[in-house]
Amino acid sequence: MPEQTYPRSPKALLGGIAHLGRFIDKIRLRHAGQIQDYNYITVGFDKYLIDFLGIDANAFEQRVLAGGTDEELLVWVKANGRKPDEQEVIQWSQGLLAAGPKDESARRRFQDRLQEIATKRGVSVESLPPVTTWADVIELDEARLS
Repeated sequence: MPEQTYPRSPKALLGGIAHLGRFIDKIRLRHAGQIQDYNYITVGFDKYLIDFLGIDANAFEQRVLAGGTDEELLVWVKANGRKPDEQEVIQWSQGLLAAGPKDESARRRFQDRLQEIATKRGVSVESLPPVTTWADVIELDEARLS
């Protein structure tokens, strides 16, 4: 079985913005046929990022697929989105990376994700490292946190 390809960590900052590099990777990998089962654009961190940046998701997707470096894509985001100041970017990124389940429904989804990871690894949920944030669940799922 080929080794799984993962997008960058949501913790990898691009222009100080959490998840932006991961979002770029998800677009590229999805269109290369390497990831299909990821939540994409309309939910989760992708949606929060798009809303925060004030960009058109489809236009950004087309820009990413046209090619270019991370820096060129960051320039596009800054030219085509809202203009948060540096402090707002820092606060938003910290908030995104610190976010955990906020209600009972989200806690169930969080536990379900942990169960899926444990099942994939053939271990019990209790044997997984303790995590409290959605970003850490992603890290755990993609084997950056063991």
